[in-house]
Amino acid sequence: MPRSTLSDAELAALLAEGAGQVLLGVRHGGLFDRREMGDLGDAMAQAWIARVLHRHRPHDAVLSEEADDDPARLDADRVWIIDPLDGTSEFSTGTSHWAVHIALTVDGAPVESAVSLPAQGLLFRADEVPRTGGDLTGLMAVSRYGHSYASAAAAGRLGLRAVHIGSAGAKAMAVVSGRADAYVHDGGQFEWDNCAPVGVALAAGLHCSRLDGTEIVYNNPNPYMPDFVICRPEIADDLLDAVARPR
Repeated sequence: MPRSTLSDAELAALLAEGAGQVLLGVRHGGLFDRREMGDLGDAMAQAWIARVLHRHRPHDAVLSEEADDDPARLDADRVWIIDPLDGTSEFSTGTSHWAVHIALTVDGAPVESAVSLPAQGLLFRADEVPRTGGDLTGLMAVSRYGHSYASAAAAGRLGLRAVHIGSAGAKAMAVVSGRADAYVHDGGQFEWDNCAPVGVALAAGLHCSRLDGTEIVYNNPNPYMPDFVICRPEIADDLLDAVARPR
């Protein structure tokens, strides 16, 4: 197998963008019902990403939502953490609030990340994303079902209005792009749900942490992650205080 000439950043971006094109093809023409569309999208995006990684990074470990967990990743320095289709229900119902997450972690930290929002024609790369700035919006990205306990506490303390967005990646990229000031999650996720979004958000100069303010660490034996926050650094202290001691 020839050695790949792609950098890790280039590969992450191509994976996120290419899998997005695969998924758009699955949705093309409305040829499947919702259940079939979601199942096929998950399977085809996973198969395409896995084949590309095998060709270009055959010695790296992988943790993916759509693949069996290989415990060998726990002894690996380099681990790709991916979600081939973040927001399967959004994808299946025809909205644009779904994403592809690709992150390379080294010793538990995302070092190269890319998030694509294919239905919106957007690609966010950690190596190219501009630093988030400008005026605060007064908005918080929340689930289409509404606030969680922690997000409601933070929004109440900081006076943030809710903007309802589907998938985790779409909510996180709303903060990265300056369309919202915060995304607070305390309902439980898995590492693939937020690793790439956190990697892009950190590169954009945003605050990312667990709700107790500690650093987010990836490639854990149990990939379940109970909570995290992505927000503008200007409001991080007040937000974390609100979550710790809601009033």
